Amino acid sequence: MGEVVRDRLPDAVSYFCDRRGLSLTGKGKWRTTRCEFHDGSNSMRVHTDRGGFICMNCGARGGDILAYEMAISGTGFVDAAKALGAYQDDGKPHQGSVKPTPIPSRTLLELVTGELTLASVLVSDVAKGRTISPDDHDRLLKAAGRIAYVAGVANAR
Repeated sequence: MGEVVRDRLPDAVSYFCDRRGLSLTGKGKWRTTRCEFHDGSNSMRVHTDRGGFICMNCGARGGDILAYEMAISGTGFVDAAKALGAYQDDGKPHQGSVKPTPIPSRTLLELVTGELTLASVLVSDVAKGRTISPDDHDRLLKAAGRIAYVAGVANAR
């Protein structure tokens, strides 16, 4: 069974700026950026040391970049750690399962609410004869993936 090596996580500024392509503005520990969860401009606050984040609009939040990676990609803890290069596999077969920390129901509902809002806006645009951009199409696919992830979490409970 492997482990997460937190020293291998990228620093918060590098993660948000270089990996996520966001620009952080302001001074101090908390900086402002665009929220990728609802594509709102200047509504997300990011802690430059820990990577904690909170959107002042849609309410997306988490305590570090692992939480952000899990939420934005719709993956679990180990997959997010692997994506960030912070997972070390010891090469041994797994001896039973490790129960993940449950995601609070309210957090799941908030995530689904945001994704369904995005989906309904895009569906409304299409119904009105508007063409959605490739970026909107990609965002809609991400939203569907996150909704499917939440449905899987709910079914596992």
